Amino acid sequence: MRRLLVLIPLTGLVLFGLNAGFDFEHLFDRTQQAEGNSAFGPAAAHAIDFFGSDDDVEEASETNAHEALWRSDSGIPNAQPIGIPTSFADLAERVAPAVVSIQTTGTVAYGQGQGMPPGMPPGFEEFFGGNPWRQEGPPRERKSEGEGSGFVISSNGYLVTNNHVVENMDEIRVHFLDGSELKAEIVGRDPKTDIALLKVDPGDKSLATIALGDSEAIRPGDWVVAIGNPFGLEHTVTAGIVSAKHRRDVSPSQVQTYDDFIQTDAAINPGNSGGPLIDLAGRVVGINTMIRSNANTIGFSVPINQAKQILPQLRADGRVTRGWLGVQIQGIDEEMAEAFELDEARGALVAMVMPETPAAKGGIERGDVIIEFNGEKINKWKDLPLVVANTPVDTDAKVIVVREGKEKAFRIRIGRLDDANEVAAVAPQEEGADAFGLHAQDLTPAIADQLGLDKAEGVIITDIDPDGPAAEAGLRRGDLIVEIDRKSVKNAKDFAQKLGGSEKVLVLVKRGESTLWVPLKKAG
Repeated sequence: MRRLLVLIPLTGLVLFGLNAGFDFEHLFDRTQQAEGNSAFGPAAAHAIDFFGSDDDVEEASETNAHEALWRSDSGIPNAQPIGIPTSFADLAERVAPAVVSIQTTGTVAYGQGQGMPPGMPPGFEEFFGGNPWRQEGPPRERKSEGEGSGFVISSNGYLVTNNHVVENMDEIRVHFLDGSELKAEIVGRDPKTDIALLKVDPGDKSLATIALGDSEAIRPGDWVVAIGNPFGLEHTVTAGIVSAKHRRDVSPSQVQTYDDFIQTDAAINPGNSGGPLIDLAGRVVGINTMIRSNANTIGFSVPINQAKQILPQLRADGRVTRGWLGVQIQGIDEEMAEAFELDEARGALVAMVMPETPAAKGGIERGDVIIEFNGEKINKWKDLPLVVANTPVDTDAKVIVVREGKEKAFRIRIGRLDDANEVAAVAPQEEGADAFGLHAQDLTPAIADQLGLDKAEGVIITDIDPDGPAAEAGLRRGDLIVEIDRKSVKNAKDFAQKLGGSEKVLVLVKRGESTLWVPLKKAG
């Protein structure tokens, strides 16, 4: 499914979680010693041999209750060009059979106040100058078709794509290079990383697979190739370089994500979503996910090491289990570093500690600056959620903070994140919004600056009840509410007070570069 978006960071405060709770040793036969300590580095990439050979996959399925899910050896010599490669044809020819086109069909409701159809990427309206599906009159249902890309990681039919390609879709069909087509089922989805695991039944046929590489090993300037289904043009091959790594908070789809994107200038267009970004050895290093809507050479891919961490959980449980610390954090600038008696502007400033959470029980206090988590240095506040994401639930994590100019160490038993915890954390004081089917949090100065606002006033929508009045009116996660009934909204507390006791309100919403008035009625 296509995903185009305007890149607007949504929050300077985040309740963070982690991938955990999965016994890798019991799922896979082959393990090997990991090296390095990056959040998505070699330790994640090499702790298990996800790939092996296709023969290994078949042998594992016959001899073990759990089979290997993917292979890491592409069988293609790793080219190291001095200059520009003369051709990518041989590489593309070798990996193309494992790249697929995904066609989807879903049922969506249209009508006054309705948003985009399911699966359409955030930023679509801004990119195309409006919502062509918005219609007057009562909502009604109709079929909607979409398309995306994916790639096969096991010969018995497991495929990887983006979550937004298949989310809320009734039927998923996978088209292969040889012209064959198979129906796919969703094994598991993770909206926060935008990764989905699908399964087709190839029968007696052994599907061509593509190897998964090490996204931590690539560097800015390395050559990469993207293969996908842009605008329905199947198996389109484009090439470029890795422009940057560790691009974070570039997704406006939700406030709490685990973005750590690879940026590339290889052409990525609508329909490329879910397709592979490949190194010169023919190994997947990223999952092409989105583009910047006002530029044609800025694309983003989910690092494959991040996918490796969650694919086993998706296969086993259909979802990802994440740990919970129970704090909200923000960044540190030079002025704040001085105020908090720091030697330099680094770390994650704790803006709030939720009561009865692991952080509260472990001794973390508001105003603490977290500078290290389980041996990982926290240089930027955005680093912390990714590091925590690797910590298993119910294990003790060593957390080092700076408090009143002195370092203190704590041992904190990591909890388990669920939706109730997340919602309570982002908007603990705005009960009045519940009746309208939404939750919101304060707009921070950093977000206001990104949005081009003079003042940090208003609230960001962090959660929408899909069956509530806000969803019916077309509001979305990431929308900025700046006014209610022609009066400015200062913060979450003011927002709740303005909603309290009202049966209906007129809401002014800022979405991308546009603003729109939305009438909103209380449920019931």
